[in-house]
Amino acid sequence: MSFYIAKTIQAPFDAAIDKVTAALKEEGFGVLTDIDVRATLKTKLGVDWRPYRILGACNPPLAHRALQAEDKIGTMLPCNVIVQDLGGGSVEVAAIDPSASMERVGKPELTELAATVRAKLEAVFARL
Repeated sequence: MSFYIAKTIQAPFDAAIDKVTAALKEEGFGVLTDIDVRATLKTKLGVDWRPYRILGACNPPLAHRALQAEDKIGTMLPCNVIVQDLGGGSVEVAAIDPSASMERVGKPELTELAATVRAKLEAVFARL
C-alpha cells in the first residue's frame, strides 16, 4: 500500500490550485493553510525550486470525529495536499492516504473514518 494518492493533470499551476481548492470544497474540505514551498526555499535558503504548494485541507465534521476517537490524531491533521508543477503543463496533485496513516493508530473507529476520508479525497481527484 502506498502512503499517498496522486493524480497528474494538464493545467497551468495557478489554475490547478484553483481546481484543487474548488474540488476540496465540494467534498466539505476547507484550506486552513497554504504553504508556498518555492517562496520559502527562495527566502530562507536562496534555492530555486519548481512551483510547489502544500494545502492543509480540513473537513471539520470528520476532523471532530477523529479527535473524539483519539486526541493525538491532531498530529496527522490537517490532510496535506501537495500541488507541484512537473513542467510542460503537467501538475501533480497528491495527498496522504489516510487509510495508510490512520490504520497504524490501531483504533477501528479511525480505520473506518479513514476510509471515508479516502473516499472523499478520491472524489476530489476524480473532479480534477
